[in-house]
Amino acid sequence: MEKTGEEEEEEEHKNSSLFPLQAASLTNNSSIPQWLCNSSFTTDLSVVNESVSSLYNLTTAPSEYDEPPQHQETPKPSRSYELLQSSESDDGGRDSKREAKKRKKRKRRRYGEEEASAANDYASRKSGVRAWVTRDSKPSAKDYYFDSRGDRDNLAFGSLYSNGDYSESIIGSLYCRMDVARYKLGNSANLFRPGFQALYRWNKMGSILDRDSDFDALDSKLKTSGRYWSAKHSALERHKNLKRIRIVAHEKSKIVIPGDFIPISDIQTSPEVVIDGSSLGTSTSEESWDDEILRKTREFNKMSREHPHDEKIWLSFADFQDRVASMQPQKGARLQTLEKKISILEKATELNPENEELMLCLMKTYQSRDSTDVFIGRWEKILLQHSGSHILWKEFLHVVQGEFSRFKVSDMRKIYAHAIQALSAACSKQYRQAHQPAKTPASDSAVIELELGLVDIFLSLCRLEWQAGYQELATALFQAEIEYSLLCPCLSLSEQSKQRLFEHFWNGDGARVGEEGALGWSTWLEKEEESRQQVIREENAEENDKGGWTGWSEPLYKQKEINLEKAGIDLENVAENDLAVEDAEEILESKDKEQEEDTEALMKMLGIDINAEANDEVKDSSMWTRWSEEESSRDNRQWMPIHAKSVGPSHMDESPDREVDEQPLRVILFEDVSEYLFSLSSGEARISLLLHFVDFFGGEIPEWMCTNNSSWTDKILSLEAVSDLISEKLGRVTDVLTNTQSSLCGFSLEVLLGKAHEISRRTDMMKFLCNAILLCLTAFPRNHILEEAALVAEDLFLTKMNPSSCSVTPCRGLAKGLLKSDRQDLLLCGVYARREAIFGNIDHARRVFDMALSSIEGLPVDLQLNAPLLYFWYAEMELSNSNGNSSESCKRAIHILSCLGSGVSYNPFICQPSSLQLLRAHQGFKERIRMLRTTWAHGIIDDSSTALICSAALFEELTTGWVTAIEVLDLAFSMVLPENSRMTIEKRSQSHQLEFLKPSVMVWLFAVSYELIRGGSQHRIHGLFERALSNDRLRHSVLLWRCYIAYEIDIASNPSAARRVFFRAIHACPWSKKLWLDGYVKLKNVLSGKEMSDLQEVMRDKELNVRTDIYEILLQDDEGP
Repeated sequence: MEKTGEEEEEEEHKNSSLFPLQAASLTNNSSIPQWLCNSSFTTDLSVVNESVSSLYNLTTAPSEYDEPPQHQETPKPSRSYELLQSSESDDGGRDSKREAKKRKKRKRRRYGEEEASAANDYASRKSGVRAWVTRDSKPSAKDYYFDSRGDRDNLAFGSLYSNGDYSESIIGSLYCRMDVARYKLGNSANLFRPGFQALYRWNKMGSILDRDSDFDALDSKLKTSGRYWSAKHSALERHKNLKRIRIVAHEKSKIVIPGDFIPISDIQTSPEVVIDGSSLGTSTSEESWDDEILRKTREFNKMSREHPHDEKIWLSFADFQDRVASMQPQKGARLQTLEKKISILEKATELNPENEELMLCLMKTYQSRDSTDVFIGRWEKILLQHSGSHILWKEFLHVVQGEFSRFKVSDMRKIYAHAIQALSAACSKQYRQAHQPAKTPASDSAVIELELGLVDIFLSLCRLEWQAGYQELATALFQAEIEYSLLCPCLSLSEQSKQRLFEHFWNGDGARVGEEGALGWSTWLEKEEESRQQVIREENAEENDKGGWTGWSEPLYKQKEINLEKAGIDLENVAENDLAVEDAEEILESKDKEQEEDTEALMKMLGIDINAEANDEVKDSSMWTRWSEEESSRDNRQWMPIHAKSVGPSHMDESPDREVDEQPLRVILFEDVSEYLFSLSSGEARISLLLHFVDFFGGEIPEWMCTNNSSWTDKILSLEAVSDLISEKLGRVTDVLTNTQSSLCGFSLEVLLGKAHEISRRTDMMKFLCNAILLCLTAFPRNHILEEAALVAEDLFLTKMNPSSCSVTPCRGLAKGLLKSDRQDLLLCGVYARREAIFGNIDHARRVFDMALSSIEGLPVDLQLNAPLLYFWYAEMELSNSNGNSSESCKRAIHILSCLGSGVSYNPFICQPSSLQLLRAHQGFKERIRMLRTTWAHGIIDDSSTALICSAALFEELTTGWVTAIEVLDLAFSMVLPENSRMTIEKRSQSHQLEFLKPSVMVWLFAVSYELIRGGSQHRIHGLFERALSNDRLRHSVLLWRCYIAYEIDIASNPSAARRVFFRAIHACPWSKKLWLDGYVKLKNVLSGKEMSDLQEVMRDKELNVRTDIYEILLQDDEGP
């Protein structure tokens, strides 16, 4: 039955307060009431953001244009909610266009008549709503209600009032009111719907199609004064008094996840969830930010009083202050929070004065507040109290070295000298305490840890000298310390007496470690003593032959004549020589005048006018570029120190005439190294020093150091170029991308920076290393790591750093010579056989392995313990050198491992082992691993036992499968790692995100290399560099800065950005001479000649070693080719 016009008008008047926006949208804008002139009402926000509503698990009211859900049972509607079941599109389908126009006219007329009473109507409660759901009331069957007493400025829900959606929360009797402006991007497909067409016609703010179909397009007035977009309302939303819901989980309650997983969006209908939160063991409460601060502060105060010596509580308390400061927009409030954090850490260090982690945290906080001078003063005060802490010294050196305004090479040398002397005294004190009658294992471990820290600081000093351009001093420091600590004579001497004796050796003409003919300090001293005794015996013999009285002596003038004759001076030519000297002086004076004139001419050619102002500098930037190239070339050649008594340069160096005058600067005296000498007592520290020495000069040694070790982190952080190890690992990324992607960019870090060293210098270094290692084998006999390093260095030296060019193993002669001197060195046989396999001589390597394994039973028991390592190397070689015949290599490897597991004597491979042999090997491995439990329980883990575990896992993988092999490795980890460490490893193994990794140069190098190879976007690569260098530690990485500069110049082609990055780089790493020289080479078209001249002045001010004068470059042009 059709309604009459008056009934329709009456019904519309009754329901006008429900959706007034829909009615107002069809009227003229001029009829809008005066109080609705707010700019927020002119914005189209009637579309509810579906994503936000689903996020909070709310059951929202159906839109006027949406179909009602089919799966819900709609309750019986009341009279005031009848309009919810119809829509504008439905009315448009039933009525004709004429009737629709009449209704619009009647609505416009009605709104004009009721303008004064509109506000009261809108603020009234709808009559159909009998009661509202509150926090304390129980939920009814109805899922949602409409609140007509809400925000008048909110149009996001299709009405003037906020759509207060109350729904059951996941936990407890919580009913959330969603008074949040929700929006979404418009869909052009919806414009064809009748409702959206009307809405589009109503919105006269601008064309939707002209704004990328974004219904959230706002005018400038709304952005400045409207709610949810203006700064005023944004500040109210972030106000500290705003109550927020806090979910508290009880400590002893455990969340039981049902067997069938239920998504969070459907958890409301899950039978496992209980409204009061008892099933989940949680509770909820409303808490503002101030309330949370008070609660957390109260908890931390309580815990710090109950557990004052728990450093984790104090550190968490300090970290919470950082969180508080991040929520404070005012700078004064943040400073107050910083002062509170400092007071917390000061109290913590007062209660725990020996805790180094708390002191480091306190000093880092001081750095945020204090000036540089005050901050350094605080460090010096702490180091006076804790002079024996290598951790504090290392951090202090890191801070001072990265401070551009205070950095000078001489100042850093003084600080390093103080650190080494203080730690050396602490080591001596710990050593005396460890060797008292009441000796404990903890004291021994303390000595080892302290000496390892001392070695790390010494290594940092050598890196500083090398990177600052003093390569000869860095090499001499290593030579002096190795001679002083590893090759010293076995004499009971004090440190002062030992240094005086070492001074005699250093200033003598004896060869030092690494040089040809070097014997070592101990052997040299023995030879020197034998020579001295021989001279004494000869003098005594001469005195006995003379006999008689010898009291007469020659007159004084006769003695002078005799001395002059001995010196080779002719008395008759003395006068003539004096005249010649005078003539020579006159000639030299004339030459000096000529040189001054030439110097003036040269300076004019360089662009320098002597009569001009002092600020005028060299203007030709190409001259500075050539200077930097010559400087880099000399750095590569001049790395070996020379002796004071030597006539020419060292045998390692080329000897051009122009370098003769520079030789005195390359002489390293005893005074240059005496302050940095120290003695080492523990074997761990002694071998660590030697291995660091081999690694420092580019030797290839097995991965003997864990990547979590601080020494490894410092090494990677100090890199200036891409090393061979990093290049090899980054090459694997290229291989993976080549196999998975067709089009690659082709850029890599090696292309950007080139090789780490020149071929000639690397070749000389390999000979230097080989000599040094062979000499040090006298102090560390039968050390397979050093033996392998010596053989690799010999290979690289003989092949000129290109081992692939040689088919015959170059180190074969050296290896046979070492085996001839010690035929019972079992591991040396294995090392030599592996080198033969690398050069493709598999049959020869098998004969060496078979000979070594067959002779095990005739060796002493202590040498037989190394057998598992030899077996594992043999099997590993077979699998890695299959040459296309994988089945044959697999059979050979199983045969080798079965002999180790079953414990039978080794026989060369003939056929595949039988099932009985495999079973015996399997049982034998289980029994031997069981015997390792007691050994590993005492912390005795050596290479032999580790090789046994690896052999067992490899045997299980080849015979049973990789699942069983992993079980063997898990069993081994359970024997050495505590329960909490295993849980941590399991949790970390489930994470594959970059953010969870510890900040490391290697991580960012891999990320940048990946993006470069695949041709990633410039914004992506730029972001990677900036994120890496924003870290406090990584911003001192020279390698990252050099890669960044090279990327901006060579790939991004952005010279201005490269210039900015360069100046940031030298400010963060002022000690790196290679980084400074990059500015002359990479930025030769960006920097002016004056800027390059200023850079050299700053380099000299920082006391970097500058070997070449700028005038020498012009002299080369003047001399011609």
